[in-house]
Parts: sequence; C-alpha cells; structure tokens
Amino acid sequence: MEERSTREVVAETARDVKWICRTLARMEEQGDRTEERLRSLEGWQSETVGEARRDRQIAAGAGGVVGGAVAIVLQMMGWG
Repeated sequence: MEERSTREVVAETARDVKWICRTLARMEEQGDRTEERLRSLEGWQSETVGEARRDRQIAAGAGGVVGGAVAIVLQMMGWG
C-alpha cells in the first residue's frame, strides 16, 4: 500500500467534509419540501373533513325542516 503524505490526507479529508456538508444540505432541503407537502395534505384533509361534516349538518337540518313541514301539513289536513 502506498504511503500518502499528510497534505494528501488533509486534502482528501477536506473534500470529504465538503461532500458531506453538501449532501446534508440537500437532505435538509428535501426534508423541508417533504414537510411542506405533508402540511399541505393535512390542510387539504382537514378542509375535506370539514366540508363533509358541514354537508352532513346541512342534510340533517334540511331533513328536519322537511319533516317539520310534513308534520304541519298533516296536522292541517287532520291526519296528524
């Protein structure tokens, strides 16, 4: 095995450290983008759940109104 000088080892180490720093920075950026996408999906899901809940509440309210109207009509006709 060939002996390397201290200068060569230091140069190689410096290159490795720079590569590691760049790689870590890219990983961090990717993690940030992933987190942003997750937050966006969570917001969309929350919005969708809220819309579904609101639709169910509207349907229940409409059903109550229709039921009440039917009861009034039946009473007016003498059937209730």
